[in-house]
Amino acid sequence: MSVSLLYTVNQDGTAVLTHWLMGQRNGTLGNIYSNSVMAGASNTSHFYVDQPFLATLLDVAHPPHDHLCLWQPFRPHSRLDHDGIPVPLSNADFNRILTVIGHSLASGTCETYGSGLLVFHIFCDAWGVLEEQRGFIAGCAGLYSGKMLENYFHGVRAWHLLHGLKWFTDSGQVTSALQGATRLAPSASKCPKHNPFTASLLIAIHSVLDLSAPLNAAVYACLVTSFFSLARLGEVTLRSLKAFNPSIHVKVSDIRYDEDRHGFHITVFHLPQTKTSSAGEDLHFAAQSGDINPQCALENNLTVNMPPPSAALFSWRHQGGLCPLTWSEFLHCLNTVSACLGIEPLKGHGIRVGGTLEYLLHGMPFEMVKSMGCWSGDSFVLYLQQHAVVLAPYLQDTPVLVPFTHYAMPPVH
Repeated sequence: MSVSLLYTVNQDGTAVLTHWLMGQRNGTLGNIYSNSVMAGASNTSHFYVDQPFLATLLDVAHPPHDHLCLWQPFRPHSRLDHDGIPVPLSNADFNRILTVIGHSLASGTCETYGSGLLVFHIFCDAWGVLEEQRGFIAGCAGLYSGKMLENYFHGVRAWHLLHGLKWFTDSGQVTSALQGATRLAPSASKCPKHNPFTASLLIAIHSVLDLSAPLNAAVYACLVTSFFSLARLGEVTLRSLKAFNPSIHVKVSDIRYDEDRHGFHITVFHLPQTKTSSAGEDLHFAAQSGDINPQCALENNLTVNMPPPSAALFSWRHQGGLCPLTWSEFLHCLNTVSACLGIEPLKGHGIRVGGTLEYLLHGMPFEMVKSMGCWSGDSFVLYLQQHAVVLAPYLQDTPVLVPFTHYAMPPVH
């Protein structure tokens, strides 16, 4: 049966793939690809397609983070054990197992995987195959960045494992296919390098903000504390006004002040849950001199907005009451400031990049910066490859940092 579905598609490129796949199936590829790339460049695209859906309960009205659990496979989970004997478990038992396994993934991961699962089912329907994972990477190559396609592939794998489906893949073929897809990725799928924030830029931003205004006070406090604590912007701001969850998001009550035996003071934010740790992590920063002092900015925000201990840390007073600072509101405010300064629009990830470079340029050991930014792997080393100025002291005829190079440099691979 063919149904007409309305897709509301953001920048993840789902619109691009659907147009392309349907063009492939109908033999009308032509200019569809170039047109769909333009459609995918907008914030949101709407379009209808007619196609049969083979997966049951495949409702695109579900938010992406619910796709893994709520979208049931065409072939349901087997109720037999490995010997073919019926398993004495009820539907409620199976649903409980599904829920528990589903909680093994972070919310952001579920959302990315869920978007990939939609792309996967569109692929299966366009080619008329039953939830067939083989060929998925090749079918999407040339439409996505290699990293996004890799995330989508792992999302499909997670869905198969979650629902007890067989997973037919050859690790060697998958690796080669993903490498090939990375090389075939269109230039439009590659994000431009994020220009790092700098101390001088923070000073310029401070000069045009009225910090007695509630929103400006919250935005500037979030900006400078994130810069000096190497925070991920998504962990100190919210996706929407209704997304605040005190068990996940940082609150006013999560602030504490520590002092070492030498009398050095630091401020600590405890994040109840993060991208890499369900047990939470601590962010640290110390007072700085001048207008970019994160401690003063934080205290100003608490004075201007007066959030209670249970409120989101960077809350601000709106006409309708106290609001948590959202990611979109934060960036909108920064873009307004960038327009006033006559500079290019600012990107959120540039804050973390800039803070990292600031500490490295002050001679902080690499491993200490890595620990401070809560990097679980070596992805942070990419900042060094993109900003060679960090390595400048090590490259001189008489290296400046010779006395402590042996413990400051990261491991060599």
